[in-house]
Amino acid sequence: MGDLTDKHQSTMKSTSTSPSHLTRKVLYLTPPVLLTVLFYLHLETLTLFFTVQCASRLGNGGDDRLDTREGADTWFISTLNDTSEPPGEARNLQFPSTASAGRLLCLAAPSRRDGTKNAYALAWPGALPRGSELRPGLALLSETFYDHSNLWHGLTSLVPLVSWHARRGCGPAPAKWAFFHHGEVRSGMSGWLMSLAEAATGAPVVVEEFGTAPVCFEEAVVFRRNLAGMSTERLLEAFDFIRCKARAQCGVVDASGIGNETTNLRVTILFRTGGRSFKDEAGVERVFRKECTRVAGPSCVLTVAHSDNLTFCDQVRLLSRTDVFISAHGAQMTNLVFMDRNSSIMEFYPMGWRQRAAGGQFVFRWMASRAGMRHEGSWWDPAGDPCPDGNPDIFSCYKNRRIGMDEAAFSEFAAKVFTANKERKSVKARRGQEAGTNCKCS
Repeated sequence: MGDLTDKHQSTMKSTSTSPSHLTRKVLYLTPPVLLTVLFYLHLETLTLFFTVQCASRLGNGGDDRLDTREGADTWFISTLNDTSEPPGEARNLQFPSTASAGRLLCLAAPSRRDGTKNAYALAWPGALPRGSELRPGLALLSETFYDHSNLWHGLTSLVPLVSWHARRGCGPAPAKWAFFHHGEVRSGMSGWLMSLAEAATGAPVVVEEFGTAPVCFEEAVVFRRNLAGMSTERLLEAFDFIRCKARAQCGVVDASGIGNETTNLRVTILFRTGGRSFKDEAGVERVFRKECTRVAGPSCVLTVAHSDNLTFCDQVRLLSRTDVFISAHGAQMTNLVFMDRNSSIMEFYPMGWRQRAAGGQFVFRWMASRAGMRHEGSWWDPAGDPCPDGNPDIFSCYKNRRIGMDEAAFSEFAAKVFTANKERKSVKARRGQEAGTNCKCS
């Protein structure tokens, strides 16, 4: 303000030598200059939320709507660039930060059906939008074009948040979580994922559901590209951390070196109920039990369970003591994250998936690789009736068909996987017990 006044004084001195005239001109010009400065400082926050649908341009050059364009690389706050901090971590946005010029993230997000009716802004701590509510502590925000209620999709959104939390030193725990799908507010994730998030962060997941008033976060980290930016090394570390935290939460002790656990071949068959279930569960169990006994003898430990009657901790305990995981393709396979590294997965599909399901049928191959497991292959049922009237739609025709059995194929598949696992465990036992998974914050 002083520099502006001096400049005007210099200009006015060249046009007038009268002190009284000079004083009158300075007094005349000062109020407009002052108003201009104040208007500039508060433009971004004082007029931001006249309506939820506002589309004013903010001082950082970004549009304050949540972008919901189909096909866009990201739908959420698309005018700002995210970064991987540190390198190898998932790409994210942090508020406040140098990039945000020290400003906080504010959201007006009353809609769960139309992301274009939700809006965001950056605001200085001392100049928040009128009527807004400040949320203290750290908020973790996830925006995804996937579905937070689907276990595989939701896990790809959760892993980056947990990884960042661990990298930060595990503290403080998130005070708030916020979930968006195409800019639309979501009330949370599936119960399994919520339990996993609580185990990983050591605190209950408190979801911000938003209301009519804008909400500003004292500190916020936004992830909107799922695993993009995460290195292979960081992915393995993140899954190790998640596995260790879940086991600790559920009271699972490291039993890999107790008694004969170092040499036992531990096989788990996790059956589904309904769609994609096996037509002959007893027959499937008989085939795999026979092959397990043939390969491992009395060291074979085969467990059979149904995913729909297990609690979260039941699943953690079961898979923590599994070397070979056998299951039909489905959400229950997400439990593979609780197995030790280098454990094996065998996956089964009904007819039609191989021909019609495209890349989506390989999601658990990808997950196994990211978590350090071995996806040993898949079996697709070749038998079954074609779709009525030639309908090729996987969701209406093939998706939830039941799975048949080929005893010879199952035996051959099992013999290969069981033998390889038995040999790996023998080598591991001879070399001495490896270090457990990393539960430390890094």
